[in-house]
Amino acid sequence: MAWWEGFDEIRLLIAADTAETGNDVGQLLSLRHPKSGNSMCCLLVNGVLQELNWFKQSYTSWFLGDYVAEDGGLYTATPVDPVFILLPIFEEARMKKEDDPGKFRLVDEIIFVEGYPGYQKLLSIAENFMQVVCEIKEIGSSKFFRLDDSKVLAWMYHKVCQLKQTLSTLDNNYAAREEKDRLIDAVSILGEYLDEPWLKLLSDRLRIDLTEATRKMSDIEILPTATECNGSQEKSKSDNKTTRAGRQAKKPKVETESHNIREMFTRASSRRKK
Repeated sequence: MAWWEGFDEIRLLIAADTAETGNDVGQLLSLRHPKSGNSMCCLLVNGVLQELNWFKQSYTSWFLGDYVAEDGGLYTATPVDPVFILLPIFEEARMKKEDDPGKFRLVDEIIFVEGYPGYQKLLSIAENFMQVVCEIKEIGSSKFFRLDDSKVLAWMYHKVCQLKQTLSTLDNNYAAREEKDRLIDAVSILGEYLDEPWLKLLSDRLRIDLTEATRKMSDIEILPTATECNGSQEKSKSDNKTTRAGRQAKKPKVETESHNIREMFTRASSRRKK
């Protein structure tokens, strides 16, 4: 059954065209948000994982040809690097204790998350993406993975470099800013997906103040993440755009730019070799 079947009403979704990479109809997956731990809805199509965001203003509808979609909500599917989504799962699985780096585990064991069967659908891409942040031991035909802090740090640093370059394309004057300010901006955006221990490790590496980056995090205006995969979202999110701190957004243009930034930086830096 195609992912869009089973909806009681028509919904409007803006997503990247992945037809060139295959003819998979796609699957809607209920996963855990890597930052909050709350449920989030993602779309997996042709090996590309996309985060669903949702926005709706009061008293809106969509006119789609001769059909009127009473629910005026707008869904957007943004490609996201699976490492962001899987990082907390791999962190829990290694069971690290003080000086003990933890255990090596099979990928299919690691991504078994009680209450979230959607992670099993990521088995086909998890091994390929997570090798960039894990140590790997091969025993016979089996591969065992363990998260490696130094590799995670290198991956995060690469994301910061990508973000700095992306931000410069969005604002011609951005390149003229102090290097420290650009680093803080990049880390604050990464903070939408990373827990504080990882941000602390990254901030120490970059020699910037994590407190300042955290303060900027609360001012980033974002589209709410879709929490349900059945087309029904919480009404409390339907009327206003919100910031990380929960304040009502006042500048739609800034919200749009923030979403564009996130869309550009969460794309996988390069297609991993299979």
